Amino acid sequence: MSKSVTIRVPDEVHARLQERAAREGSTVTAILTEAALRDPRLSDPASLARAAAWVRHHAQEFAEAFPEEEPAVGPRGGEADAA
Repeated sequence: MSKSVTIRVPDEVHARLQERAAREGSTVTAILTEAALRDPRLSDPASLARAAAWVRHHAQEFAEAFPEEEPAVGPRGGEADAA
């Protein structure tokens, strides 16, 4: 069973949602539902833990394949400031 949710968005956002829905042969409701389902804050903790473990397991592989995408590391192991 689905629940109804009412949200308010600016006119410009609503127009963009309607344009996208029309272009994709979809609905505003379907687009917003898809966006909500992709939001990691709505995922169960076990799924997030599995995703984090996968990233850690493959980090070196990605670092070797895409060295230019590696973040700069600062003096304490964090990312260095760009400034």
